[in-house]
Amino acid sequence: MQSLRTPDERFADLDGYPFAPNYVDIDDTEGGTLRVHYLDEGPAGGPVVLAMHGEPSWSYLYRKMIPPMVAAGLRVIAPDLIGFGKSDKPTEKSDYTYARHVAWMQAAIIDHLDLRDATFFGQDWGGLVGLRLIADNPDRFARVVIGNTGLPTGDRRPSDAFMAWQKFSQTTDVFDIGFLIQSATITELTEAEVAAYDAPFPDDSYKAGARIFPSLVPTSPDDPAADANREAWKVFQQWDKPLICCFSDSDPVTAGGDAAFRKLVPGAQDRPKVTVENAHHFFQEDAPDQLAQIVVDAVANG
Repeated sequence: MQSLRTPDERFADLDGYPFAPNYVDIDDTEGGTLRVHYLDEGPAGGPVVLAMHGEPSWSYLYRKMIPPMVAAGLRVIAPDLIGFGKSDKPTEKSDYTYARHVAWMQAAIIDHLDLRDATFFGQDWGGLVGLRLIADNPDRFARVVIGNTGLPTGDRRPSDAFMAWQKFSQTTDVFDIGFLIQSATITELTEAEVAAYDAPFPDDSYKAGARIFPSLVPTSPDDPAADANREAWKVFQQWDKPLICCFSDSDPVTAGGDAAFRKLVPGAQDRPKVTVENAHHFFQEDAPDQLAQIVVDAVANG
């Protein structure tokens, strides 16, 4: 497997991203070594929050949420998925599968950092990957906070908005990462912020992971990842620890995605429904303080 590594100078002096990089080399399941980048901010002995980004963003997405969580005494770990941010980027679309993303994060974050009693926060593919990690390691997590994400099995047709996005990702000649992030936020990003989202991708050869990600979402019952997600749902149907859904009010892709969790997960039942108002898909840009406070309160409330 061939991979690319974005030159460090692409990440110099990014707006609002003063965090120190951390790296770990992992062995791929099919041979070879990949380098994974992650942020590790806050007191070493503080309650751990694992914050995972989705497509086509990277840990830069959490730059506004990290400071208030750290100020509350939390230790925040925010990895870059393989193919994104400062992590290595395999060059072929076929290098990426749902199962491999889960295995990569298991090795780089769960095993390497030996997470215990963690709080999970995930959006978009951060949720799709993270929820599988939780189902595989339920004893390592104390609570879950999710928004604008899901755990699809392909047994129900996704929204029309998602199907349109999936088709676009595989057919468009131009896959402009910064523009895509801006188009799914209500907050107007600055030129410097848009450039920061583009930074991991000097040219299209770095975008194989970003390009293929939408096609890895299970949209049919016989999808290669469908059975594994069904098994994960079995874990969550017995999950009695807190699971908080905080979906935004203006995301056409994941609208209503909280319903299954609130119905099927014991730890999500009888909890007030949290709607993040005036927020689009990348609600970390639109409501970072509110989301950080939701996590802080979740940890404080046990």
